[in-house]
Amino acid sequence: MKVLECVNQLPTSLISHGMLSAVLSKSVSNVNNKIASLVASGDLIRLKKGFYSFAQAYRKQPINLLAIANGLYAPSYVSFEYALSWYGVIPEQVVQVTSATSKNNKLFDTPLGRFSYKKVPMKAYSLGVNWHFDDVEGGLFIATLEKALCDKIRYEWGLGSLTQEQMLEYLEHDLRAELPADININLIESIATAYRSKNLATLAALLRKKRL
Repeated sequence: MKVLECVNQLPTSLISHGMLSAVLSKSVSNVNNKIASLVASGDLIRLKKGFYSFAQAYRKQPINLLAIANGLYAPSYVSFEYALSWYGVIPEQVVQVTSATSKNNKLFDTPLGRFSYKKVPMKAYSLGVNWHFDDVEGGLFIATLEKALCDKIRYEWGLGSLTQEQMLEYLEHDLRAELPADININLIESIATAYRSKNLATLAALLRKKRL
């Protein structure tokens, strides 16, 4: 089976060993050897044991990093700096795809980039997560703007306990964040409660004050 034929049958960005086996076994006697050959030739990119992506040269659409991040380590949702950049809230283009998970912290260095995961408590995990449907990739999980901001602040190393004035300084000068006028303060308050975070409560109070 030619590589392009295989890609047409497996158009998703992240492909498991099982998915490859199901397609290749129709025309290949030794699936594992074929997979190893595809990796060696650069036609197939190994991301971690049992998970791959076809080289961009064979793809009709760009590789979807959100789909890869969701699938490399599940359950997880894209959040923190990457989601804030994705929403256009912060000006920097973030290279590392940052996610939250209910499992332990994890980091994958792959040929497609670095994918990092931070563990968040179950009470906060499911709050403020959007489900986006893609015709090729299926369902993708990414934090809402509010949840991504809360995750970022909650896990910002060395931030300490901030006053409203310090929180404003952090938002405007450290993050250089441009928050929309209709940001969901009620959601931020719910996330603050779930995280038991004074800083997130301060964020919500600051945003309410600015809205008056």
